[in-house]
Amino acid sequence: MKVLFLSVTAGQGHNQTGKAVMECLLDNNVECVMLDTFEYINPILKESISQGYLISTKLSPALYGRMYRLAEKLEKNNIKMSVSKFISTIWAKKLTSYIEEYNPDVIVCTHIFSAQILTQVLHQGFPACTIGIVTDYTIHPFWEETDLDYYVIANELLNRQAEKKGLPEERLIPFGIPILKKFAEKRTAEQARAELNIENKDTILVMSGSMGYGNVTRVIKQLDSLDIDFQILSVCGNNQTLQERIGELKLHKKVYNYGFVDNVDIMMDAANCIISKPGGLTVSESMAKGLPMAVVNPIPGQEDRNAEFLLNNGLAMKITKTFPIDEAVYQLLSNTDKVQTMVRQINHLARPNASMDLCNFILNLNPAGEQ
Repeated sequence: MKVLFLSVTAGQGHNQTGKAVMECLLDNNVECVMLDTFEYINPILKESISQGYLISTKLSPALYGRMYRLAEKLEKNNIKMSVSKFISTIWAKKLTSYIEEYNPDVIVCTHIFSAQILTQVLHQGFPACTIGIVTDYTIHPFWEETDLDYYVIANELLNRQAEKKGLPEERLIPFGIPILKKFAEKRTAEQARAELNIENKDTILVMSGSMGYGNVTRVIKQLDSLDIDFQILSVCGNNQTLQERIGELKLHKKVYNYGFVDNVDIMMDAANCIISKPGGLTVSESMAKGLPMAVVNPIPGQEDRNAEFLLNNGLAMKITKTFPIDEAVYQLLSNTDKVQTMVRQINHLARPNASMDLCNFILNLNPAGEQ
């Protein structure tokens, strides 16, 4: 069996999701290839999409949010969607030749753009089974104009939303957002803190995503004002400037200040709670670890929808101007009943084995794409 993953670099979540499933498939001796769809079609296009996402979400998040909400309101046969299909058709021509040459049994899309393009490619009559992975706790705009065999969604609670958007129930597989298998493993807080070589006491994990998004220095300062003994793990991703700013802060509490790391799973085990923007992958990893979450600085758009899912299902707290971070952490460290209730709900809705479940699903497909 050969499996082709089509991703798009807009943040790192879509690539990481594909890599998580590939990890399981490779363990089962399945040949896999991941292709950045736009990079293959045109490297300049890939860079434009990647940088455009960074600029719009980091420098103009309000505008990005308005564009996202506008897309949500579009009807299925709206003229703008027709334009989108027209553009996808043009881009599909080059991708068609690659698929013909590689001849995969299964094609997995981890981004709506690659799924749109693949839908146009499928008009050529390829026999491969096609799977789309929706990487947030909502159904993004335009998934309804794709035509794939199956759609992996974050939770069965999203089934109704998916059906309203035109995705048939029989095509939905609510395995959860695939994450690396190390997030399904669990060590005690004491073990994790020993591995990190930090003190064995209450620990707050502060993450800002791979791009270092949000006013993290303000978060750190507010945490430092709390008259409770705890330590802070701060992960700044690729934002070196942010890491330097945090390193220059004069603080009372011990802050372990990191840039990009590859052991977030251990940090999550070491922490009592996580403070982060609600990216789909971060939410899934945190839930797999049974870690209470305080949501801060959501990017308007899909992360707003992720925050709604978390709050509506008792999985997290949301930081606002009138409910600042110090008050949230105070509750998370002192209100045992609240935390136990939250953790119980997290464990109920978490999907730590999503990658393996999807891997097994793919392994059980025959070449025609039918179970």
